Amino acid sequence: MQQASANRVERLVQQFKELYGVAPELMVRAPGRVNLIGEHTDYNEGYVFPAAIERDILIAASVRPDKQVRLFSLDMGLSATFTLDAIEKASIEEERWSNYPRAMAWALQNKGFSLRGVQAVLQGDIPPGAGLSSSAALLVACGLLLLAAAHQTLDLVELALLAQQAEREFVGVNVGIMDQFISALGQKDHALFIDTRTLHYEAVPLPTSGVFLVIANTNKPRGLVDSAYNQRRAECEEALDCLRRFLPSIRALRDVTLEEFTRWEARLPEVPRKRARHVITENERVLQSVDALKRGDIALFGSLMNASHRSLRDDYEVSCTELDALVEAAWALPGVYGSRMTGAGFGGCTVSLVAEEALERFCKEVPERYQETTGREASILITRAAQGAERIL
Repeated sequence: MQQASANRVERLVQQFKELYGVAPELMVRAPGRVNLIGEHTDYNEGYVFPAAIERDILIAASVRPDKQVRLFSLDMGLSATFTLDAIEKASIEEERWSNYPRAMAWALQNKGFSLRGVQAVLQGDIPPGAGLSSSAALLVACGLLLLAAAHQTLDLVELALLAQQAEREFVGVNVGIMDQFISALGQKDHALFIDTRTLHYEAVPLPTSGVFLVIANTNKPRGLVDSAYNQRRAECEEALDCLRRFLPSIRALRDVTLEEFTRWEARLPEVPRKRARHVITENERVLQSVDALKRGDIALFGSLMNASHRSLRDDYEVSCTELDALVEAAWALPGVYGSRMTGAGFGGCTVSLVAEEALERFCKEVPERYQETTGREASILITRAAQGAERIL
C-alpha cells in the first residue's frame, strides 16, 4: 500500500462509514501512468515503455443484497446509482462520470461474470485532464472491485483488455491498450516494456537510488488532441500504403526497419514521410532505452528521451509552445538526464529523469522559466514507478 497513504485510506473508511453507516468490506486501488518513451507508436502496432505512478484511484465498498450499484465520488461530491440488471449510460450530466464504472460492469457481465451489487466511495489523487490516465485507472479499479465483491478473479492482462473494451464500446472513446495495461500490471520500481501487437511485456528495473521521475503539467487545455489524433492516424496509414508499394509484406509501420525506411523515404510525400520517420525511429528508441536501462546507462536513456521529444516536435508535430518551454527549461538544468513531452500532445505533461540533488532546483526554476515564456503556471509531481492495481482491504 505504498501509494495509498494510511491517512488517505483512513479518511476514505471514515467517509464510507458516515455515508453508508457500516464499515467497508473491500478496498482497491489502481494507479495512473506516465509513458517514459514510445509515443504515438501504439496504433502502429509498435512498442511503448510506461510506468505506473504514485497517484491512484481508491475505492472502498461493501456488498449489497440486491443488484444495485451505488457510488459516491468524494472528489466531485456527486452520487450515482444504476442496476446490474439493465446497465445503461448515465442520462443526466451529474452522473456522466459514472459511465466508467457502468462500462466496467457491462464488460464483465458480457464476459459471463455474475456480479453482485455494491455501495462504494471513490477518491483519486491523479490530476484530471493531465494525460496521466485517470480514466483507465478508474476502469481497472472498478473491475478489480466488482470481481472481488463477486468472489471472482481474472488474469490482469484480461482485466486490462476488458477495461479497453469497456472504454471503446460503452464509453465510446477509441483508446489503445497501454493505459489500462500499465495500470493493471505496473510493478514497483520498474517500467513496463510492452509490444502492443503481441501484448508481450517485460518489467525493466528503473534506478531506485538518486534518480526520480518528475512530471510537469502545462495546465493547458488540450482542445486539439482528438482532431489531431485522427489526422495523425490517417497520415500514418497513408505512409503505410506508400511503403507497401516497395515492402508488400508489411502490416504496420512497426514492420519497417530504419534501413528500409531510409532507402524508400524519398518516394513518400513530405507529411506522411515525417510521420513515418517518427514512428519508425521511436520504436527503435524504445528498444534502445530498454537495453540502456538493463545496462544501467541512465545517460543514454536520458538522451533517447531528448531525441524522442525532438522527433515528436519536428516530425510528428504534436508538441506545442507550452510543452517545448517545459522541456527546454529542463534541458538547461544540470542533473536532468532527459526530458520529453508525454501523452497525445498539444498540452498535458512532460516527463523528466532528474538526479536527486537537482530536484529542488528543478522544482523552482522550471516553473519560473515556464511562466516567463508562456504566462502559465506549471504543476510539478515527483514520483517513482509504482505498483499496479491491487486489493488492499
